[in-house]
Amino acid sequence: MNKLYTISKNTLIETLRQPVYSIIIFAALLLFILSPSIAMYTMDDDNKLLREIGLSTLFLASLFIAIFSASGAVAEEIETKTISTVLSKPIQRPVFIIAKFFGVAAAVALAHYICTIALIMAIRHGVQETVNDTHDWTVITSGGIIIIASFILSAFFNYAYDWKFTSTVIVLIACLATIGLIFLIFIDRNWKFNPAENGINTVDIYGSVLLLLAALIIAALAVALSARFNIVVTLSVCVGIFLLGLVSDYAFSNAAQTHLWAKIGRLLIPNLQIFWISDAIYENSKVSLKYIIATASYAICYTGAILALAVAIFQRRQVG
Repeated sequence: MNKLYTISKNTLIETLRQPVYSIIIFAALLLFILSPSIAMYTMDDDNKLLREIGLSTLFLASLFIAIFSASGAVAEEIETKTISTVLSKPIQRPVFIIAKFFGVAAAVALAHYICTIALIMAIRHGVQETVNDTHDWTVITSGGIIIIASFILSAFFNYAYDWKFTSTVIVLIACLATIGLIFLIFIDRNWKFNPAENGINTVDIYGSVLLLLAALIIAALAVALSARFNIVVTLSVCVGIFLLGLVSDYAFSNAAQTHLWAKIGRLLIPNLQIFWISDAIYENSKVSLKYIIATASYAICYTGAILALAVAIFQRRQVG
């Protein structure tokens, strides 16, 4: 367990220090800030469109972080020959693969958590549908303090203790955003204590949890592929499976009754459509706990199967 924890922690730190990790998070945060303005040009309910845009941004950000972070988790160590030193400790190969996945999964969960809070804040602010609507200055002030304080503190820690600036910013944003979210739960847009009007919908939180499960499936797949292939091949295959997973029902379900290839594709390709609850948003319907449990069980089983395959692949991989 100590070896598992050490490798997982090092993988998490390495992932947080990757430039692409911070770039994707800040790009997603920028889209969340702009989403209330983008969603105001619909003829339907603007706030429903805002929620769908926010969940789409969250979905893509988490999945691309999972792909880019996990694709190099094993492949880079093989290419740089550092894996020979690690495995000579000795560390069992299954422990190495599983620890790599846990480290990447922690990084994906951290990014997903930050983006989820940004999504909740954007939905709380809402769209200004009429000229009488005003800005939610509680949300704007909280978000501004979180970003400015994170950058100032990160600059200080970088100067005083030589901490990595980008990874420090990410961690501080997560910590301060948690405090900001707790503040917004109890304080309404008029700066009064009013938890009943906090504007937080449980459907959005359930949607975020489901999207995190989808991202973890892709992360496990990327780790498995990186145990055998280089980063370019891993990225290409993950993007292809991601696109197929989004249209799984359309691509395979209709033909599965008559074609063997469709049955195989339906079994092997993860059905990412079940993690998307856009219909529940537009129909104002609730997402049942039974559906959450069933979907989580599917994600856990699929992720476990992929990791088992990754261990089997890596057992015979020449790394010397």
